[in-house]
Amino acid sequence: MPPILDNELLHTFVAIADNGGFTRAAEVVHRSQSAVSMQMKKLEEMVGRPLFEKSGRSMILTPDGEILLNYARRILRLHEEAVSTLQQPEMVGSVRIGIPDDYVAAFIPRIISSFAKCYPMIQVEVVCNHSEILSKAVKTGEYDLVIVTSLPDNMEGEMLRREHTVWATSRNHFVHEEDPLPLVLFQPGCIFRHWAMKALDRSGRAYRVAYSSPSITGIEAIVGSGLGVTVLASSIVTENMRVLTAADGFPDLPESALTLLRSKASRSPAIECLAEYIIEGFRDGQVIAA
Repeated sequence: MPPILDNELLHTFVAIADNGGFTRAAEVVHRSQSAVSMQMKKLEEMVGRPLFEKSGRSMILTPDGEILLNYARRILRLHEEAVSTLQQPEMVGSVRIGIPDDYVAAFIPRIISSFAKCYPMIQVEVVCNHSEILSKAVKTGEYDLVIVTSLPDNMEGEMLRREHTVWATSRNHFVHEEDPLPLVLFQPGCIFRHWAMKALDRSGRAYRVAYSSPSITGIEAIVGSGLGVTVLASSIVTENMRVLTAADGFPDLPESALTLLRSKASRSPAIECLAEYIIEGFRDGQVIAA
């Protein structure tokens, strides 16, 4: 009979991975460092594989450790979902969430689907808009939760994900060589639009805004047709696009931070529960291909 993985061991294992080592993980799980080490030795004996290896003065995950980490997160999440569903079947209410359009297809369906299975009586309203509007709206209580893009050094809320911001064009066209450069951008107020135009102004590259769209679907279709160059988070670049770099004559763009903001005007168990699902969903790092 195969060994049964203990949730307590998996919880400590994930804490080590998330906090960069045994010492900080020990503080998180409220155990001594020696107790944490003993737990991981027991876990390694159970799976029959080494999970950590030394790298200088630090301990890092082995390839087998990386594999187990993925399963550990899923096991712990399912355990939490099962307990929450049984303990709080009466949870009801509504949650209003705002998110930039470009991230909706990549993350939200999986997160909302998982949430809805456990809390079918909670109504979730998802509205798309750009980060500038969402940041203001959550402060007035128009939304309960919003996900926004900002600079990592100038962010509010809880970081969900760091992203490289990239120039992207059609894989099958050479529109990026045109002068002036035709740009395909989100509408005014989008931070990526601002970064793109500012970077080109600094580099002295002539450009024109050939197309402006509020929708990532429109952006992808126009760029894929070879009608212009856009700026996107690296995780949103599709298979029919290619990334343009300094070798193509394009300036570097700032790294972006995707963060979760919560309204101070509205708090409820339903809102807090969905917030945790969002944090965990982005932490998993899985992107659904467009």
